[in-house]
Amino acid sequence: MDSELAQLEAQIEELIGLHNRLKADNVGLRGRVAQLDAENRQLEAKLKLAVDRLEALLDKLPEA
Repeated sequence: MDSELAQLEAQIEELIGLHNRLKADNVGLRGRVAQLDAENRQLEAKLKLAVDRLEALLDKLPEA
């Protein structure tokens, strides 16, 4: 009985450790997602600006 309790205690401690590691990983991943979202928004803005400039240049070209 004591060995079963010790084994159960060890498994619970292992699960708690795993939970804490996964929780920390999750926090890190959420930060990375937020960073990539911000970077994506910046790139989308730059792309839109480039498209607008290109369209303006195309509008200035004489028609053949």
